[in-house]
Amino acid sequence: MASPFISSLLLLLISFFTLDSITLARSDLSQIPQDILTQQKADRVTRIPGQPPVTFKQYAGYVTVNETHGRSLFYWFFEATHKPEKKPVLLWLNGGPGCSSIGYGAAEELGPFLMQKGTPELRFNKNAWNKAANLLFLEAPIGVGFSYTNTSQDLNELGDTVTAKDSYTFLVNWFRRFPQYKSHDFYISGESYAGHYVPQLSEVIFDSNKNVSKEDYINLKGFMIGNALLDDDTDQTGMIEYAWDHAVISDGVYDDVKQNCNFSVEPSTTECNKALDEYFSVYNIIDMYSLYTPICAVDINKTTTTQRKIIQGIAPKPFSKFDMWHKLPVGYDPCVSNYSEIYFNRPDVQEALHANVTKNIPYPWTHCSDSINYWENAPSSMLPTIRKLIDGGLRIWVFSGDTDGRIPITATRYSLKKLGLNIKDDWSPWYTYHQQVGGWTIIYDGLTFVTVRGAGHQVPTFVPKKALQLLRHFLANEMLPSKPF
Repeated sequence: MASPFISSLLLLLISFFTLDSITLARSDLSQIPQDILTQQKADRVTRIPGQPPVTFKQYAGYVTVNETHGRSLFYWFFEATHKPEKKPVLLWLNGGPGCSSIGYGAAEELGPFLMQKGTPELRFNKNAWNKAANLLFLEAPIGVGFSYTNTSQDLNELGDTVTAKDSYTFLVNWFRRFPQYKSHDFYISGESYAGHYVPQLSEVIFDSNKNVSKEDYINLKGFMIGNALLDDDTDQTGMIEYAWDHAVISDGVYDDVKQNCNFSVEPSTTECNKALDEYFSVYNIIDMYSLYTPICAVDINKTTTTQRKIIQGIAPKPFSKFDMWHKLPVGYDPCVSNYSEIYFNRPDVQEALHANVTKNIPYPWTHCSDSINYWENAPSSMLPTIRKLIDGGLRIWVFSGDTDGRIPITATRYSLKKLGLNIKDDWSPWYTYHQQVGGWTIIYDGLTFVTVRGAGHQVPTFVPKKALQLLRHFLANEMLPSKPF
């Protein structure tokens, strides 16, 4: 029998050579087959119109998720600004359902290039999330943004389940195209209806990893979701409570909703619908997604409305029947989405991004799809899935901008309380730069909840520095600063 010293030495040597081989796989492109390198080269984006100069690489294009139907999902990928071979890969998903992660996440929230008002130039985002990770944006499902299908019937069969399965197939095929990133830690993040997308995709990866070959194993470590739709009952209850508590609705409207609506029951009554009409009407004049910032009052060169058509079947079931639930989000510049919509419909921009290459997509690029009419498999609660993934050992953070009325902090607190997790560290302030309170945290057994002061629905848009700080601590699995610094 080997001595303890020799056994320890052997384990050390094995660990050294294993780590060395992983590092080599991450950095040595000479080990990648030529046909895959050719695919990567075809997706390489040298520069998009109006882009400031950068040193990191970017790629964009299509990944086929169903050969028979001709379904392809569009992605945009940015390598980390420094040492990408040592950084994790982070996938960002916007919600809707049916809204573009390119239009919102990449161009208006956390990508390296953001829209500017009144100019065809882009500005560099000094708080871009590719400072902390290799950053991947995906337009899903098909019918969203530049993603498409050659089988029109596919658009009538969309839902949570199809979205999760197609997104998983995309990831498997994307990592085959970029094998240098396959061994990296992988995380998923998103906001709003991504409260469905992110846990559901994580669950598919988690379950599939038990049976897939080593080639298709995805090194999922955790996910982080913001202002996320989690549970129909508590989300809708929390919206009403938040609106009353923030002086958005009157006592009379609040009392009518509380008296006539039971959000755990479907369908809602006539009296409840009447009360909810009164509740939603106030959001015609203020921004539901950010209570204290202005609305876009002057729509110059406007190519889209702030209202989406109603998609049948999405969650939450009672609220989704109302027109105002389908209002589009904005940001600090409440008209910025108008400019990005013009930008992504430019032929030179699409050519640079390898988007709409066949020119056969029968609709213009929009922030949120007008091609989706029906939605299937939208569960009333994501809490069982989250509980399963907590038990599976994934790192899970939930964050909430505290000026969002769409999926407010009140709703998220109700939802997380419903999980019934033990509290390890109760309501505590966390600090951002210049000794300022950035928000509050609750550390549960298996989940971290973070509030973000002064942020609306799209946290990285409103408080970009705080959002990047949040991401860095999540990826490092470190608590946010509990004392001023």
